[in-house]
Amino acid sequence: MNLLNNATILQVAIPTPLRQLFDYLPIHNDANIGARVLVSFGKQKKIGIIVNISDKSDCPLHKLKPIDALLDTASLFPPALLELIHWASRYYQSSLGEVFEAALPKRLRQIPKNPKPNARKKKTETKNHNLMAVPALQDTAPELNTDQKYAVNTITKQFGQFQTFLLDGVTGSGKTEVYIRLIEQMITLGKQSLILVPEIGLTPQLLTRFQKRFGVPIAVLHSALTEKQRYEAWQQAKTGRAPIVIGTRSTVFVPLLSLGIIIIDEEHDASFKQQEGFRYHARDLAIMRGSLEHCPVVLGSATPSLETLHNVHIGRFQHLLLSERAGNAAFPSLRVLDIRHKKLDEGLSQPLIETIREHLSNKGQVLIFLNRRGFAPVLMCFECGWTANCRQCDARMTLHYQHQKLQCHHCESTIPLYKQCPSCHHTDLKPLGIGTERIEAALQRHFPEHNITRIDKDTTRKKNAMRDTIERIHKGETEILLGTQMIAKGHHFPNVTLVAILEIDQALFSTDFRSLEKMGQLMIQVAGRAGRSTRLGHVILQTCHPQHPLLTKLLEKGYTEFSEALLAERRAICLPPYSYQILIRAEAIKRERANHFLHFVKTQMTKKQNNSVKFLGPIPAPMERRIGKYRAQLLLQSINRPMLQKLVKTLILEIEKNPIANSVRWSLDVDPIDLY
Repeated sequence: MNLLNNATILQVAIPTPLRQLFDYLPIHNDANIGARVLVSFGKQKKIGIIVNISDKSDCPLHKLKPIDALLDTASLFPPALLELIHWASRYYQSSLGEVFEAALPKRLRQIPKNPKPNARKKKTETKNHNLMAVPALQDTAPELNTDQKYAVNTITKQFGQFQTFLLDGVTGSGKTEVYIRLIEQMITLGKQSLILVPEIGLTPQLLTRFQKRFGVPIAVLHSALTEKQRYEAWQQAKTGRAPIVIGTRSTVFVPLLSLGIIIIDEEHDASFKQQEGFRYHARDLAIMRGSLEHCPVVLGSATPSLETLHNVHIGRFQHLLLSERAGNAAFPSLRVLDIRHKKLDEGLSQPLIETIREHLSNKGQVLIFLNRRGFAPVLMCFECGWTANCRQCDARMTLHYQHQKLQCHHCESTIPLYKQCPSCHHTDLKPLGIGTERIEAALQRHFPEHNITRIDKDTTRKKNAMRDTIERIHKGETEILLGTQMIAKGHHFPNVTLVAILEIDQALFSTDFRSLEKMGQLMIQVAGRAGRSTRLGHVILQTCHPQHPLLTKLLEKGYTEFSEALLAERRAICLPPYSYQILIRAEAIKRERANHFLHFVKTQMTKKQNNSVKFLGPIPAPMERRIGKYRAQLLLQSINRPMLQKLVKTLILEIEKNPIANSVRWSLDVDPIDLY
């Protein structure tokens, strides 16, 4: 590096996959680490973040460009959050620019028309911080049971220091009430609480609950908000005006004036893992943030992930159990319905239809769960065997009968419904399989006098559609609820007395080693919607495999013994959490380009490692062609995480220097949860 006499160099992170910083000259002396700058990058203008201020550069001084504008006079990120961003960049092997981009609201990532530095308002922040220390409990609080009191007291003792807790509570056990009591204490102490939820659909319900109990501003952040709303919420959190901050996964990066506790609700949910671009896991980042901010982290779930349970077993997390349902609610009864020799009417057995009718006659609500939207997953010609396949993906197109269309649920392309077979021109086209739309039609035929509400991606696209639907359910304006996993978790439906679970058998024999874990979690979560008030709940599971050993263990012994059996299997064959994985994906217009790239990667890695890392592949992705691109993957696995990370870090440098990297689109996924 060349030492530049009395020169100041701004080292800037720019949102690009290139894992390096870029040097620029300042235009005045007000630059600070963590502030935004507008720079010329090639032929484009980009917003970057100042990461370091130095007097050295690899480039000669006369070749460096000055920044175009300084957009902030102070850092947008507190020191601990800056440290988290650097850690995330290292751990997930992503460029700092991509991580900073994920950490900023869209409004701050856009180039302003008249770029001027944002001034820092220290007096306002101090004033707002003092306002937080006002007791805010508004509504009448229910009496805590013994388990809840123990959980609250145990976590309270760790205020001001880092400790991760698993709040392992059966469905309906009152985990949210524990959250509320902890948040109440944080408000009294003048501290902020950060609550992460997996999906937008759970945010309104939690927000409503908090608004009834707290008379303080609550900042809400999720993708359904406008840019202005997200920015205003971000500012409320940053300045301390909002003592409570609720949001989905990217909220883990929101700057807070005085963070006191982090709560991750439904910690097992796969939605916390970002699957595109910068592929981070919000739960794991939240735990690291708690460590850096010296505050407790609470992971809440009725069906904890195997990774979290493993951390409990090795003493890294403290286990807090809520073993009873809150109030007078009892656990639902469970009935397995063997449908191997039964005639089904659009997926519904006659015993199930009769049970639904019985519960409706007793003024109970019925919830039917099927995790497949549309009318049918396959449209087939019964004359020649043709099926409607997507032209861009290795997938069949789903029939949406109501809108007379076929849609690929992977690339979202749609075509009008065929009237005749395009292969043999026969008109005998029939749907195979069932989706929520088809079940809805059958229910309308069997129960024409009852209101039926379908909840899936197709019926909740409009703004506030999910919130309005939940309100109708609570008001009793609908009697039969039908939906996908959107209704499986977190929702409180006190009048539901019957839950029916359909079509889960395919998960029992999936090639994905996580499928059984996901199935068990989904089943327990769905079943937990029944009997959450004073009326006894019932659950019916339709299956063709009632004697499957792990299914039997789940139904008879519960999720705890089921998860222990899965952990034993993982330990025996050294799968996560007993090993660590990094998935390298490649996609290209031509199949051979993706394969050639991954073979090059494997060859380079083989030269550098000492048999501590296993290679699985390269192989085609389970869905090889998606959105017109051919996909392949190489899975790296090791019981030595530092060794695996070091190997991949070295490899990335070589890949980026090689022209072969320009022939494909490639990505790294550290700790992948979806190999498919």
